Amino acid sequence: MHSWPVPEFTTLPGTPQQLHLYDTANRTIAPVEVEGDTAGMYVCGITPYDSTHLGHAATYLTFDLIYRQLLDNGHKVHYVQNITDVDDPLFERAERDGVDWRELGTSQINLFRNDMELLSVFPPQDYIGAMEAIDEVIDMVQKLLDNGAAYVVDDAEFPDVYASIDATVNFGYESNYSREQMMEFFRERGGDPDRAGKHDPLDALVWRARREGEPSWDSPFGPGRPGWHIECSAIATNRLGKNFTVQGGGSDLIFPHHEFSAAHAEAALHSERMADFYVHTGMIGLDGTKMSKSLGNLVFVHKLVEAGHDPSAIRLGVFAGHYRTERDWSDGVLTDAADRLTNWREALNHPGSRELADALVATLREHLAADLDTPGALAAVDEWASASRGSDEETAGELVCAALNSLLGVRV
Repeated sequence: MHSWPVPEFTTLPGTPQQLHLYDTANRTIAPVEVEGDTAGMYVCGITPYDSTHLGHAATYLTFDLIYRQLLDNGHKVHYVQNITDVDDPLFERAERDGVDWRELGTSQINLFRNDMELLSVFPPQDYIGAMEAIDEVIDMVQKLLDNGAAYVVDDAEFPDVYASIDATVNFGYESNYSREQMMEFFRERGGDPDRAGKHDPLDALVWRARREGEPSWDSPFGPGRPGWHIECSAIATNRLGKNFTVQGGGSDLIFPHHEFSAAHAEAALHSERMADFYVHTGMIGLDGTKMSKSLGNLVFVHKLVEAGHDPSAIRLGVFAGHYRTERDWSDGVLTDAADRLTNWREALNHPGSRELADALVATLREHLAADLDTPGALAAVDEWASASRGSDEETAGELVCAALNSLLGVRV
């Protein structure tokens, strides 16, 4: 599946700062060490039954910043993202709206691509739908069955395949949740703890046996379709190897999705840890209330752009808060971001000295290297824009424009 165009990126003068990120598993901020010259990054993609809202955008903008800092550090980036184009929410939405689930998925994927291009987000080199990876999932499920890490439930009608939480000795290392917390989130987030025939209520589905009215594919263990978590396990490791640099997504994916996707891969491939860093973004609220489909208070990227809002202002609105915090979106946030963007553009009419421009680039790098301190980075540009910058030098403006575009993805 094709992704979207690559935005412009300029190699900047001066000394890059090594990126440091917070790892959910270790609960610490640590330097990102890249083995070889290429960092592998896997970010969970959309289930295409609705278009890109601010919660989605905030997640992908975060990993776009990581991509940009890795490039600035001199690394290549192999970025992989999936699309869960076979899943219950997609089928339910299509049935509700009276449309074919494939057509619904295609329309929302196209809209997502357009939104990402508008927001100047770096695309994945591998953009893979679940339907494209069926054979890869079947292969991984078979590995789990062969080594005793998975089993078929004793159910003549629906012989689903489950992976055991006992298959890896370090299960739970990513989330650090108690069993009680795991049970709560498992039940809330697509798990089936009450399924009869499971060895443990927390065992996760890796192959769903065929049900009437659902798509299915043949496999050695019966016709069916992939479970949610193992889809990401297979897509990620088949392109990035059994260990890579960053796995990421929203904080609501910490458990069960990311815990299990890592566990499935580690059990199938006999590895200790799938990713060096598990990176998660905070949730976005609207006017003080959690943004959710059930509440009907989603803010959509394409509607903001259609209303005349600059995509760079949307980026700045998202970056006004730190990526790991629970943040709020409002008309005021967007207005402040638009005003900030205007101030920066006006300041570039009189960019001042190259010395101050070089200092600004160094400060931007310092903040972004410190676990993506975007509030500090934006404040540094504000300070530059409001200061007395001395006599104008043409290269100063060129450098500031290149830095804002390359490091922050903001077009001025």
